[in-house]
Amino acid sequence: MDRCTVGSPANTAELPLPVLDDLLVLELASVLAGPSVGQFFAELGATVLKVENPRTNGDATRRWRAPNVDDAEDNDDRSAYFCCCNTGKQSMALDLSTATGQALLHDLAREADIVLASYRPGTAEALGADYETLSAINPALIYGHVTGYGPDRERAGYDAVIQAESGFMHMNGPADGPATKLPVALMDVLAAHQLKEGLLVALLNRERGGGGAYVPVSLFQAAVSGLANQATNWLVAGHSPQRMGSAHPNIAPYGTPFATADDRSIVLAVGTNRQFTALCDILGCPELADDPRFSTNADRVDHRDALADRLGARVGQFRSGPLLTALREQNVPAGVVRDVPAVFGQSTAQAMTLDAGPEDPSGLRQIAFPHPDEASSSLSPPPRYAEHTSTVLRERLGCSPERIDELARKDAIVRSAA
Repeated sequence: MDRCTVGSPANTAELPLPVLDDLLVLELASVLAGPSVGQFFAELGATVLKVENPRTNGDATRRWRAPNVDDAEDNDDRSAYFCCCNTGKQSMALDLSTATGQALLHDLAREADIVLASYRPGTAEALGADYETLSAINPALIYGHVTGYGPDRERAGYDAVIQAESGFMHMNGPADGPATKLPVALMDVLAAHQLKEGLLVALLNRERGGGGAYVPVSLFQAAVSGLANQATNWLVAGHSPQRMGSAHPNIAPYGTPFATADDRSIVLAVGTNRQFTALCDILGCPELADDPRFSTNADRVDHRDALADRLGARVGQFRSGPLLTALREQNVPAGVVRDVPAVFGQSTAQAMTLDAGPEDPSGLRQIAFPHPDEASSSLSPPPRYAEHTSTVLRERLGCSPERIDELARKDAIVRSAA
């Protein structure tokens, strides 16, 4: 097993990192959750074949354009959204509604290690792409299945609806405003992380002598598990979480933005009495730490509005730079509110971006550490639709040019026009 070094030069740690370049992953999933998992394995060295549907012209996110795109993106089927989770893959288009397309998939599945699917229950069976069918062909196959509400419910899952139905929208937004969707498809992201964990455990079990496995993850269950302390606020304490803006239900001052003298917003994350006392000293109001309304975290939570008024008045007298420096010197957690361009102006964020060549739209790493051979920094760009159909059929299934032409005539495949 190879090893890699992670951490800063002054504080490095040796961690074992498996090289997965002998794994073959078939990605039958689309949109965000499943493809994020596919990209994760690509970044760890696996070969990931993205099998796309000709009847929809491939993954729907290929056409989810960013606002005000220029002609270059408008003429490319790799939208910015698509690029967030499809780096390092090969794209092939198989029509699984045909017997020939299914036969080609089954040939690929014989050699595959992992299948990623996001079909509604019943759809995979109709396409010959379900776990029972594919595992009969390859008993060692590990099948990761993302659904909306579980493998026994036919209802499709969409992030915005899941956010609404799992409590996130109800809790998000200002106290006097409407329920508000989070600006990222976080339910997909949570489900993707859960699926990664499940697949890695299944791979470990297989390495230890176990067989293949079916690993189901649902968006709804991932969302409910992500409620974390808000769930136990209800289950344990009987408190039904409500919208509070950026405030924290259990800690104060925590999360509320305060305006500084130079019109910037800073956020505090004060979780201990020591931090609160240091904050008050820095702001020049040490008496607040002795005020009975604010002496403990429980008191501060009970009187959060009065506390926010006092802190807001004091913070507004300081410029953000000197104030943040003073807070950090005293180990008081605080940060400035940044927009996305400012986020990627930071060296730490820049280190997480993939190097982009002239044909390579920029992307983000899904792993926080480098591959031993720096494979994650030299991944192939997100594939164009059906870009690798002929290559995969020729190199993996031994199809001749004549056979590939025949498959195209039968509409079982789509080849890249390039």
